[in-house]
Amino acid sequence: MTRYLVRRTITAALVVLIVMTFLALVVHVIPGNIVTTLLGAHASPALIRQANAQMGLDHSIPMQVVLFIGHAFEGNLGTDWVTHRPVTSLIFTALPETVVLAFSGMFLAVLIGLPLGVIAAVRPGGLLDKTIGVVSVSLITMPSYVSGLLLILIFGVKLRLLPVIGSGTPGNPIDDLAHLVLPAVALAIAWIGYLARLTRSNMLEVLTANYVRTVRAFGVRKGKIFYKYALRNAAAPVVAVLGVGLGNLLGGAIFIEVIFSRPGLGTLLYSSIETRNYPVVQGCVLVIALMLICANFLADISYRLIDRRIQFGRTAAAT
Repeated sequence: MTRYLVRRTITAALVVLIVMTFLALVVHVIPGNIVTTLLGAHASPALIRQANAQMGLDHSIPMQVVLFIGHAFEGNLGTDWVTHRPVTSLIFTALPETVVLAFSGMFLAVLIGLPLGVIAAVRPGGLLDKTIGVVSVSLITMPSYVSGLLLILIFGVKLRLLPVIGSGTPGNPIDDLAHLVLPAVALAIAWIGYLARLTRSNMLEVLTANYVRTVRAFGVRKGKIFYKYALRNAAAPVVAVLGVGLGNLLGGAIFIEVIFSRPGLGTLLYSSIETRNYPVVQGCVLVIALMLICANFLADISYRLIDRRIQFGRTAAAT
């Protein structure tokens, strides 16, 4: 297991370095001159040189990459070109809102999707299974921004049951929760359907396995077989998918935060792209990439801990 963890850590570090290199080069990939865009076409050459020096653009491109990576490892992601605040300060102010939204969406997806998949697998081919199947497929095909707009129209505009703008009053957890409900549901809707279908498929596959038939032959109760043996083994692929799911939820949170006007990493990234505030864009993308890498790493480890048939460091086929 130690060798596997070391190898996965090295792989993750290489991915981080690649992402950092790309982010350092992004200012040269995007068309247009950054300094001219910020200062205007009539800026004096002296002012342009001063701005280039402040932004570190007066160095060679390889040196810019080295400086960006070195500063990033020190926790220095630059300065916001608009407010002149440290980028790390802006990110750490916005990050908790996005993390709460993403994990709330994942919690709802697991809380609703897994039981729906289990219920559908109890009587495959029955009316309940077919109904859940139709609903699940419908939810999967609905993008988060579409579901968000529908929820706003239904529960915010028509029924006026829940607030749709902002993140609530600071220090008021009830108001915060009320503002979180619709964005979290909008973010979770597609994954509720996906987890339901995945859980059903895995449950049916496990229930037809040889070891389950053997347990049945020994007279073990059906309920015990269903929940103790089948559900536990069927949950392993779901755990692996959740690592990828967190990445999709973080990506969807960008649209959801903009639609619901919630302060967060997505709103910060969106506004920074609009104003070409590249240090903030670089910092936001780097933090999102780090979160995705960590989520996939933890999901990979959890997958192997849940399913003992998967060996660390080598595949079962190789042994």
